[in-house]
Amino acid sequence: MLSKLEKFSRWLSGWFEWIGMAALLLMMVITFIDVVGGKLFTWRLAGSIDIVMVSQAVAIAFAAAMLLILDKHVQITFLVDRLPKRTQAVTKSIIHFLELGLFILIVWRLFVFGHYMQTGGEGTGTIRIPLYPFGYGMAIALIPVCLVIILRLVNSLARAVGR
Repeated sequence: MLSKLEKFSRWLSGWFEWIGMAALLLMMVITFIDVVGGKLFTWRLAGSIDIVMVSQAVAIAFAAAMLLILDKHVQITFLVDRLPKRTQAVTKSIIHFLELGLFILIVWRLFVFGHYMQTGGEGTGTIRIPLYPFGYGMAIALIPVCLVIILRLVNSLARAVGR
């Protein structure tokens, strides 16, 4: 059961990572066009700041789960690593439980934020790109993060009880 959930979360995170990379590529292309247009042709790309802003949110949110899987997030473990193995597992279980609570709260609030932006008709400052799809998208993008944390929590609990 856990291996299937692990494979699914890795597969889903991989797809979301591609979305994040596409958003990063879009940021680079828009920035390049805006800078080259401004310096060589005295022509600026309208709304480039808006596009880069929403692309940055997409890139960060959609790459988060794969970064967590690959352990690319900042971790400070010098104190925990000196503890006995079972104490490490208990400590990591508590940390993963708190992480899960935090990310469930973030996902919930992003859905609320998306709904608020949708009902309020909020958009970006320059070219009025609607913001609600990005709130919903970021909420969906962080669901695999919750799956990865659940897997880590279960593994930590199994180590804590000695299995």
